[in-house]
Amino acid sequence: MSATIRPAGALAALTAALAALTAAFALTACDTGPAAAPDAAVPPCRTASLTWRLSLLDGDAGRPGADRADARLTAVNRGPGACLFTGYPSLEIHNGKAESIVGTGSGHPAPLALPGEAAVTVGLRYTPRGTEGAGTWCVRQHQAVVRAPHDTRAAVVPVEDAHGKAAVLDACGETIAMAAPRRAANGS
Repeated sequence: MSATIRPAGALAALTAALAALTAAFALTACDTGPAAAPDAAVPPCRTASLTWRLSLLDGDAGRPGADRADARLTAVNRGPGACLFTGYPSLEIHNGKAESIVGTGSGHPAPLALPGEAAVTVGLRYTPRGTEGAGTWCVRQHQAVVRAPHDTRAAVVPVEDAHGKAAVLDACGETIAMAAPRRAANGS
């Protein structure tokens, strides 16, 4: 007569608990890349719990013949716990009630787990006023309206230069190209 060995119920429960714990650690690890699998227990990031910055970057825009300029939108999680940044943020720059430019991204970026004080950045590319072929649909503004992905509440964010001083975004066209969101150094 042969004997069958089966794991005791406690061992099976312990194995399941270790698998769940491993998945939780993978979500909150200090990785700068996207989380492998979003955890349903982590709430989505909300506009109000993020501290936003819109910074113009030094670079090609000042050179003669340059046709694009760069900026960066950064959000730092100042909420009470971790949140999940799932998609592109909303970005709108208005000239009063007249022209406006919106940020657009392509594809579906991977969700990013943001523990407290973690930051996410989105690279922005736009056509500066005065550039050949820029057209007449332009905005000149010292602030932008932003929203976290899938949130309806907005925040007004001042535009600053690469050194943190007040600046003006002077962009033409109907859209500002957005790169996929990515994790940045904490508190950036």
